[in-house]
Amino acid sequence: MSLSLKGYRVISIDIPQVWNHHEWIHAFEKFLDTINVHHVHLYGTSLGGFLAQIFAQHRPRRVKSLVLSNTFLETHKFAAAMPWSPLVSWTPSFLLKRHILTGIHDGPHEPFIADSVDFVVGQVEKLSREDISSRLSLNVNVTSVGPLLLPDSLITIMDTNDYCAVPQELKDQVSERYPGARRAVLKTGGDFPFLSRPDEVNLYLQLHLRRVGVEAKPDLLQGISRDGGSGGSSDEKKGGGNLDKPPEEHGSPGAHDGGGHQPQASGSEVHGLDDQILTNREITSMTLGTLSFLMQAPYIPYLLQFFMGALYITWKRLPNIQNLRKI
Repeated sequence: MSLSLKGYRVISIDIPQVWNHHEWIHAFEKFLDTINVHHVHLYGTSLGGFLAQIFAQHRPRRVKSLVLSNTFLETHKFAAAMPWSPLVSWTPSFLLKRHILTGIHDGPHEPFIADSVDFVVGQVEKLSREDISSRLSLNVNVTSVGPLLLPDSLITIMDTNDYCAVPQELKDQVSERYPGARRAVLKTGGDFPFLSRPDEVNLYLQLHLRRVGVEAKPDLLQGISRDGGSGGSSDEKKGGGNLDKPPEEHGSPGAHDGGGHQPQASGSEVHGLDDQILTNREITSMTLGTLSFLMQAPYIPYLLQFFMGALYITWKRLPNIQNLRKI
């Protein structure tokens, strides 16, 4: 939502029920064709980052840049740790969920990381057996990322420096494969930095897109309806990857991965994103803009009257309440 407010069309996707990497490539490409997005900037974490690289390898003309977070190049280590992988499609749901949850670092966590872990655990509980089986199959089918036609200069590696379910040696392989890639290091964030450190992740995504020549499009805000639906722009971003459709060349403005942009939709001045995070003026501008939008809803004045009346009644009865407490 934060990136959308800055003028980017963002699409966050769930991995569909596919059982091998070739099915993933065809399913994702069909998805892009369906929503009429030709070129994409992909941001992926862990398995999402691996699948983003696989897609970039086999469909190089469609991927304009990559942001890879806590991810890996090959699945051999995961396959070796799961010798019963051939039976995954027959395994009961509760065993599959237990296998996934044992891979999540068990506290203690700082509050934001703890919240992100709780959220993910809740999402895992909601997944069907077929969904879990599909994702585990993609994670243990023995394969590796081949050479990419994408230059290293169009890749950003965003890793956390604390614990992570992906072994450090696998993350090091990614850095070695793309020596010319930019590094974005998060001191903490755990396995799910996009949930526990959204402000930092969004900032790095903005810097990445700015570096590869992508600009925000404030006019996209005019196409966002009150229910959160986006308008008819052809630029996209996705979060299992992230989508965008920039012009044909890599350096041209248009698409967006996690967000990198120059003009901001809030109307505040844009200073060097490389040097500073959002200023108080920008945050205030965004907040007032949101408040202005909410006040257009017809029921808001009645809600305000209700809450003000309740506050007045409570204040008038406060002495009586204090006397009751003494008794």
